[in-house]
Amino acid sequence: MTSSTLDYNLCRSASVLVVDDESGMRSFLQKALQKHFGLVEVAGSIDLAEEIRRRCHFDLLIVDVKLPGRSGIEWHEALDDPNRHSDVIFMTAYAELDTAIQALRVGAADFILKPFRLEQMMNAVMRVLKRRQLARENFLLRREVTRYLESETPMLGNSNSIKRLEAVIRRVAPTPSAVLIEGESGTGKELVARALHQHSGREGPFVPVNCGAISPELLEAELFGHTKGAFTGADRAREGLFTYAAGGTLFLDEIGELPLSMQAKLLRALEQKTIRPVGSEREIPTQVRILAATNRKLSEEVKAHHFREDLFFRLNVLTLTLPPLRDRVEDLPQLAHYFSRKLSSDLGLPAVPFTHDDLKAMQSHSWPGNIRELKNFIERCILLGHLPLDELIDDEDDQNLGAGYPSCWPLEEVEKRHILRVLSACEGNKSAAARQLGVARKTLDRKLVSWMETDISAPMLMDIDEP
Repeated sequence: MTSSTLDYNLCRSASVLVVDDESGMRSFLQKALQKHFGLVEVAGSIDLAEEIRRRCHFDLLIVDVKLPGRSGIEWHEALDDPNRHSDVIFMTAYAELDTAIQALRVGAADFILKPFRLEQMMNAVMRVLKRRQLARENFLLRREVTRYLESETPMLGNSNSIKRLEAVIRRVAPTPSAVLIEGESGTGKELVARALHQHSGREGPFVPVNCGAISPELLEAELFGHTKGAFTGADRAREGLFTYAAGGTLFLDEIGELPLSMQAKLLRALEQKTIRPVGSEREIPTQVRILAATNRKLSEEVKAHHFREDLFFRLNVLTLTLPPLRDRVEDLPQLAHYFSRKLSSDLGLPAVPFTHDDLKAMQSHSWPGNIRELKNFIERCILLGHLPLDELIDDEDDQNLGAGYPSCWPLEEVEKRHILRVLSACEGNKSAAARQLGVARKTLDRKLVSWMETDISAPMLMDIDEP
């Protein structure tokens, strides 16, 4: 089999156990497979093979049907184990139909007659491993469908910072180098990670994991997998996300949240390119590209002894710093129109048109939540049927009654905002607010009631009055 037909990443991350009572066949397959696969073990009997299998999980079992003691088809511990499933290729020198039927009934992935050429065996192995990879990808697709819907926003913008970012992504995406993505919350760090994977040409899946959303006690098992009985509640063995990402990209979001003890284990996995499932004594080779993201400055975290310096240097091959939305306001109109079209379609409601003054008001806002905040704001506009422009006054301006109002606001919006500010300054006392505003108390009451009836987002007003 030529090297061009082999998927290098898929092979290096796979583990294989060969079971045959002929020492020559064991030696032949071990030498051939070790050139391409991460872990290859051999055994001369089912009993010995089961001892090895209990210590280490194997992706593939290549088993001779005729063996001393028990035949390969009678290896029930492996064939009937729902918790540590391995694909099986049976070998036999006897071309009997009944044997082939038995092999298929116990779940054989393939069946090869002896003698065979090495190319035949390698083709069978690759077919099995690719089917296994497809099953993993289907699992991840089901697991990530909700997250995908949340992160399907394309990378939009014509600002210089976005153009530079896109150029760097195209340049570094095909490389295996680790990339650290820094930026405030809501700037689109996962979007950049997905773009790096999509342009990488890697055949494996993109596997995201939020390091801050998983309890420290379960994080190691989530990343590296675990054996049955490794801890309370581990009623079956499970592969980790490193394994599911084989040949692809593992995205470690909010990596600054990793506890120090887990940082040491992650560093070893990255340097050795192996993982050890919780409860296992054996290490499994892994071949993944690592992308990491954080809303913290990891260099500052290192100085504060909250993050390991050696892990930081291992991840910091290349750092991409995402600009906050306030530093790329020229991209805001394009983003606003995109979210308006998409969300109105998703919600089944008409889009809210933006005037030039509306966009200017949005561009003057600081957007501390960045693109995520903008998306939520546009969704709120569509639900309400209008733009709640009072939300676009930043807190520091809101505290200064003499700061004025945006010139784009209509007169009725200015009146509403001013009345609510005065009422708030009077701590909800309507009579005092009416006197300060120079209007009758009944006039103030009438306006407040009308706002409550027409705007479901209006604040609940306290009915405080003077004695």
